[in-house]
Amino acid sequence: MLMPTEDRNLPVGIRETRADEPTGVTYSMSGGLVGLLASLKISVAFSSYQSGKFYLLGRNPDGGLMVNEQFFSKAMGIHVSGGTIHLATLSEIVRLVNVLEPNQRINDTFDACFVPRAAHVTGALDAHDLGIDRDGRILFVNTRFNCLSTISERHSFRPVWTPPFVSRIVDEDRCHLNGMAMRDGRPAFVTAVSRSDTIDGWRDRRADGGVVVEVETGRIVCQGLSMPHSPRWYRGRLWLLNSGTGELGSIVPADGDSEGRFEPLTFCPGFLRGLSFHGRYAFVGLSKPRYQRFEGLALDERLRVADSEPWCGVQVIDLDTGACVEWFRIDGAVAELYDIGVLPGVTCPMSLGFGSEELMNLVTVDVEDKERPVSP
Repeated sequence: MLMPTEDRNLPVGIRETRADEPTGVTYSMSGGLVGLLASLKISVAFSSYQSGKFYLLGRNPDGGLMVNEQFFSKAMGIHVSGGTIHLATLSEIVRLVNVLEPNQRINDTFDACFVPRAAHVTGALDAHDLGIDRDGRILFVNTRFNCLSTISERHSFRPVWTPPFVSRIVDEDRCHLNGMAMRDGRPAFVTAVSRSDTIDGWRDRRADGGVVVEVETGRIVCQGLSMPHSPRWYRGRLWLLNSGTGELGSIVPADGDSEGRFEPLTFCPGFLRGLSFHGRYAFVGLSKPRYQRFEGLALDERLRVADSEPWCGVQVIDLDTGACVEWFRIDGAVAELYDIGVLPGVTCPMSLGFGSEELMNLVTVDVEDKERPVSP
């Protein structure tokens, strides 16, 4: 049994990959990425439903980049709050908790260890973005049933909100509801690829049918978007990724009778999904487009004009200038990411996956009085 004690390094086997390790997937990064993470005192989490992995980027003791990865089937939406991460997967909403105290390390390296402590089984709902409201409820975008949902103690889910253009709760992905922006502890805005009310109707509206909907009123605050994703409320503005054009931008609110409009900040060479912020920086996820489904989008022409191939990875965008200041790139079999989260105050994080020997062997004890000795 492993007991967390003061200044103790907890021995545990892990699956860790350094950025220069030869694998079927190769990683590369900008020269200043590690320095930026250090100056901001953060680490970064991102998910890939394609590879079924949850990734954590941190700084190893030698000053290089550490890439920690764990299998979570169809890893999707990420929500970070303090020492807790919620992760949407194929059929579960998983709560991972950092079990280390500030002065503890694993293998003299990791200062945070995110361990699965609860998993709510939802079934395969194609859950996308996640949020936690002010009452502590888990909220998620239930794409398969075109609604925002919360967990149920008895059933797969409980719907809490449906777009006004969807006529009923039905097992049909009609509008491809995908993104949710939380504001003041409540869901404030959502993104959908279209306003379609027929099964799979959104696929015929990918180029310019995307909308942003205000949850409280059901009002469409912006339309004409191309497969929008990852709406986020930050510093008094609604940001999102116009994925079909490869643009990060924000919504300029309506003026009088006019509609709100999308104002691009910058173009990133990829199909964009996953957006998180820290200070003046935006962390943006890039994927390679699935051309069999997503061909004919404006992104194709933007890439051609820029003489660029699409990326898979993370770009760090300066919100003051729109410039990409640092980046992390993935080449090889992994081509699609979904979400990104920033972990403040964490230098080098790791996580443990279900069914692993490491998870079975790492046993920690919640001791109410930390001055009191504990016997195995």
